[in-house]
Amino acid sequence: MRDVMMSLSYNNEEKIIYFPVLPESIEISDGSNSKTYTTVGLGEINVIKEPKLSGYKFSSEFPNQAYPHVSRPANLKPPKEYVTLIQEWLKTKRPLRFIYTGQSFDINEAVSIESFDWKETAGMGGDIEFSMTLKKYKFYAAKKADILKIKDTSGKEKTVVQKKPAPRPSDKQLPKTHKIAKGDSLWVISKKAYGKGDRWREIQRLNGLTDAQAKKLKVGTTLKLPS
Repeated sequence: MRDVMMSLSYNNEEKIIYFPVLPESIEISDGSNSKTYTTVGLGEINVIKEPKLSGYKFSSEFPNQAYPHVSRPANLKPPKEYVTLIQEWLKTKRPLRFIYTGQSFDINEAVSIESFDWKETAGMGGDIEFSMTLKKYKFYAAKKADILKIKDTSGKEKTVVQKKPAPRPSDKQLPKTHKIAKGDSLWVISKKAYGKGDRWREIQRLNGLTDAQAKKLKVGTTLKLPS
């Protein structure tokens, strides 16, 4: 039997919430975004548009103690800590990662929080009940293009726009600083931050490092990183 689990995380799991009490149900909205029009002579016609983004709605609780029905009791936090963390994420206006592993279906989506309502349960020693609505987040980025000049079969020159694929989307937020660790070089720091080492010169310029200083980085020093 699979382990049933539900989590919400920020910045590539830099911070993560494992929901301590699994909801009785998850309401999933997945409309087609179609619209019906009435036309003279033709009657009713149906125009199919792009699908709506999926939505997930559920209610549960943040318990004040490890009741028997609590999932992952070792990860249990004080109820208000969950609320504070979710409110902080709302302020960042960044996408989160919603994961649900169930017996019959799984969810693993980048999402935004559309609503989050909570209240302390009277007479339950600090337990917090909440309801939450999430919406699938669709990453978007401008596509790069190269303009090429080629000759056709008749020898005439024509311009062709060659589109490049958009960069792979990620819900990870780029770091703004880096604390130098043993073995770090500017190339290594660039590789850690951006996935490639070729931005080391930008890091050097941003921090005003001479070539000599760049070769002898001091462990524990904090460097600023370009966006």
